[in-house]
Amino acid sequence: MPNTFGGDVDVTPETSRARDWPCLRQFCVFMENRVGRLHDLLRQVERHDLRVLGLSVVDTVDFAAARVIVDQTDRARELLQLSKFTVIETDVLGVHLGDSPQPFVEVYQSLMTAEINVHYTYPMLYRRDGRGAIVLHVDDIDQATRILKSRNHRLLTEGDLMDDDEYF
Repeated sequence: MPNTFGGDVDVTPETSRARDWPCLRQFCVFMENRVGRLHDLLRQVERHDLRVLGLSVVDTVDFAAARVIVDQTDRARELLQLSKFTVIETDVLGVHLGDSPQPFVEVYQSLMTAEINVHYTYPMLYRRDGRGAIVLHVDDIDQATRILKSRNHRLLTEGDLMDDDEYF
């Protein structure tokens, strides 16, 4: 099949995101640090049948930031856009913890040897084959993806989030 580059090569776009794209979408929701705001956020998400699979809250005296991973990203994006919350989307990596005695050490060792900085991490409410998963925000997501895959770490996709085998 001819293409615009002058050859008979089938070119597929590398930028398109499908359910098997090796990153997860995290919603960082900013809100006032006052009683009931986190409850309002979670009530808004869960009453629309979205499952929260990752949650990390960082607070200061004046504001809080909730990092949220859900099972249906597109629905959550639409819901949050209609809400009164200030939201930023970020790509993060979801890493399935291996069956070794030290699964965290193996993941972080892989990143450390490649000199990839981990900005933050938190656990996910995701289980497959009796093993959990973590969320990683790193300084170079493309390099981290290559390194983790080359060391046989299983990265989660958005499709995986809709199909874990142990609901909490």
